[in-house]
Amino acid sequence: MHNFETAILSAEALRERFLALDTFLFSQRSIWCDKPFVQKHLSWEDKYPELAAWLRKRSLAEAEAFHGDPASMLAPNPFPLWAMQAVELSRIGCFQPVVLSERPRRMQSGIAERKWQQIEAFSSAIHSGARQSFSRCQRWLDWCAGKGHLGRYLAWPNTQLKSLEFDPKLVHSGQAMSQKYLPQAQHILCDVMTAASTQFLRDSDGVVALHACGDLHTHLVRQVSAHKVNALALVPCCYNRTVAQSYHPLSSMGRKSQLSLSRDDLGLPLMETVTATARERRLRDQSMAWRLAFDQVQREARGVDEYLPTPPLSSKWFNKSFAQWCQDLAALKGLSQLPKQNWQQLEALGWQRLAEVRNLELVRSLFRRPLELWLILDQALFLMEQGFYVELGEFCAQTLTPRNLLLLAKSIQ
Repeated sequence: MHNFETAILSAEALRERFLALDTFLFSQRSIWCDKPFVQKHLSWEDKYPELAAWLRKRSLAEAEAFHGDPASMLAPNPFPLWAMQAVELSRIGCFQPVVLSERPRRMQSGIAERKWQQIEAFSSAIHSGARQSFSRCQRWLDWCAGKGHLGRYLAWPNTQLKSLEFDPKLVHSGQAMSQKYLPQAQHILCDVMTAASTQFLRDSDGVVALHACGDLHTHLVRQVSAHKVNALALVPCCYNRTVAQSYHPLSSMGRKSQLSLSRDDLGLPLMETVTATARERRLRDQSMAWRLAFDQVQREARGVDEYLPTPPLSSKWFNKSFAQWCQDLAALKGLSQLPKQNWQQLEALGWQRLAEVRNLELVRSLFRRPLELWLILDQALFLMEQGFYVELGEFCAQTLTPRNLLLLAKSIQ
C-alpha cells in the first residue's frame, strides 16, 4: 500500500502517482465501469453479494448523506479497502495562497459570489506556484474567457490582457465591462480550436483557463507545448465533452497504459455536485425517478431488456402528471401506446429504484477523484516530456468547486 504525503506534486512524484493510479484503476475497472442507472444488475454483485444487498436496502436519504464523501461510509467488505486506496491515491496538497492587492469592489458586480471566490482563489494560487512565473506576467491570455472575469481580475490594474471567446454576445459584454475597469483589455472573437488562436499564444507571457471543458483544455495543452508558451495555469473540467469516442492519452506513460476510457467513462469525475440548489436537486431526483420508472415500462413495451436513452427534458415537462409524462415520452421515442399501468405503483417503483441506484453509485463514486487525477496527470506528464516545469495541486476547497485541481506549467527551455 502506498503512503503518499499531502503535497504539491512535481517531477518524480507525478510519475509515481500516475503509475499507482493507473494500476488501481485498471485492476478495479470491472467495479467502477458499470452504471447502476442503466444496468439493473451489476457485474460485481455476484462476487460481493453482501455489499450489494446492503446497498440495495438503504434509503435515498442515506445515499445522499455520503454523496460528497463516499469513502467515510461504513459498508461491508471490500468497500473499506477500495475506499482506503482511493483516498490515499487522491491525496494531494494545496497551493499556498498569496495575498494580492484588493480589487475594486465594483469589479464583482454581475458575478456570482461562488464564481468570484473561485477567481480569487485561482489568482492567489497561481502566484505561489510554478516558480512564481505568473508574478512577472505582463501579457495575459484568458483562454475560453466568457466575459473575461478571470483575466480582468489578473491583469488589473495595468497589465495587458487578451480574452478569447467563441460567443459574440459574451465578447461584447466582456469588452463593455473591461472599459470600466481595464480599458487596455482586448476581447477577441475566436474559435480557440482553430489556428486563429496561435498568434495570441505566442504573444502571451501566461495563459490561464479556469474550467475549460474537454477538447478545449486538451487542445490548449498541446498548443502550449507546440508554441513553447512561457507559463500555463489550467483547471480542466467536463472531461467527457470531446468529439472522440474514447480518450487518447497525451503522455508517453499514458499511451503505455492498458486503461481504455470511453467518453462515458470520462464523465465519472463529474458525478459529484456541490453547487445545486434545493429546487434543482428536487427536480433532478424527480427526473431520475420518473426515468427509472419509465425504463421499467419501456422494457416491457419493446420486449427488449435494455435501457433506452432519453433526451434532456425541460422543467416544463415535469409540470404534468406522471402518467401523462410517460405517455408523452413514449411518443417522443416513437413507441406505440404504453400498456395499462398502475401509475401510482409504477412511480413508487421508480423512487425505490432511484434509492438503489444512488446507493450502488457510491461504489463508483470512490473512483471519481482517482480517475480525474489520472487524467490531469497525463496532461502534466506530457508537458514535462515537452520541457516544462510542472506542479499540480488544489487551488481551493472542493466545497467551492469539485473541479479544484490546478495544473501549473513553466517553460524551462
